[in-house]
Amino acid sequence: MAEKPFPILFIAGSRIGDAILSSGLLKRLYDEIPQARFTIATGAVAAPLFSQMPRVDQIIVLEKKRFAGHWIDLWRRTSDRTWGLIVDLRGSGLSGFLRRKRRAVYRRLPEAEPVHKVIEAARLLQLEGDPPAPYLFTDEATEAAAEAYLGVGGPILAIAPGANWVGKTWPAERFAEVATRLLGPDGPLPDGRLLILGDEADREAGQTLRLAVSRGRTIGAPGQLDLLTSYACLKRARLFIGNDSGAMHLAAAAGAPTLGLFGPSDDRRYAPWGPHCLALRGPRDFEAIRRIDPDLNQIICHMFDLPVSWVVEASKQLLDQTRQFAER
Repeated sequence: MAEKPFPILFIAGSRIGDAILSSGLLKRLYDEIPQARFTIATGAVAAPLFSQMPRVDQIIVLEKKRFAGHWIDLWRRTSDRTWGLIVDLRGSGLSGFLRRKRRAVYRRLPEAEPVHKVIEAARLLQLEGDPPAPYLFTDEATEAAAEAYLGVGGPILAIAPGANWVGKTWPAERFAEVATRLLGPDGPLPDGRLLILGDEADREAGQTLRLAVSRGRTIGAPGQLDLLTSYACLKRARLFIGNDSGAMHLAAAAGAPTLGLFGPSDDRRYAPWGPHCLALRGPRDFEAIRRIDPDLNQIICHMFDLPVSWVVEASKQLLDQTRQFAER
């Protein structure tokens, strides 16, 4: 006799990075509860991340409304059943108004030291001793599309020059110089190709990168790929370099050696997660930048103190450290 379905309501973060960092919980629940059926609630930009996950009955897009109207809408769409489990990464009070057998609701605890978001998420299911790494599902069609997009050639250096705020955005000209040094005849990837990632807002920065590398050695431009195809491409990258952004977390989740560049965000909480990942910042720590820009909202780039030479050297070290991993 088939087991009864076990309905799970998973309320993920609304931003791409936050949704990725908690995605390992979904994978763990998927693996350990074969009869689980998932309803996922998240923001519009993050919703495509879960579109190819098996056993998903519904993805509910949360559109923020005045007076917490989005939570009322979500209650209306989820109050007609008894949930086996509600996992709420947003820390809302919604689960208290829904029928459920069990709930796990995010509560930020006072900490002596900042705790990484992956560990924070793992605490909801008491998994902090073995925090599940971020993971996204892709189907065969998406993997094939990534293969076709990348084509055949040398190892791939992937760069995403954008971020969601100018304060976190390392200058495109510096990314271009890094690409030139790494892909040049005396660099560690002399036969490599440059994959340029990002969204439409990053097209100008992408063009700066494209002009730094000889014709025929670049792949794509910002805005050409959806999130999951970008993720599938990053599974095949030899190295990723980018600002603290959703693309950086995509790369780390894909298993690519990932170098994340940090300034006005806390790498102790948001560093790329994985055994082949590295967070790099300039000489100032996060607190020093907060003293200059307490609310982190000034229209100013806080990344100028990170030298090109540091990024090049960290890239070479990460390539060297992951050589055996890449050759498997």
